[in-house]
Amino acid sequence: MNMERVYKTMGRAGAGSIAAGIIIATVGLTVGIVSIVTGALLLKRKSEIEF
Repeated sequence: MNMERVYKTMGRAGAGSIAAGIIIATVGLTVGIVSIVTGALLLKRKSEIEF
C-alpha cells in the first residue's frame, strides 16, 4: 500500500513539473518576443529624438 502512494506522488510531481515547464517556456517566449519588438521600435524611432 505504501509503494502505491509513492507511485501516485511521483506521477503528480512529474505532471506538475511538465506543466510548470510549459508555463515557464511560454512566458519566456512571450517576454522575448515583446523585448525584440520594443527594441526594434526604439531603433526605428531613434532619428525622431531631439535633445
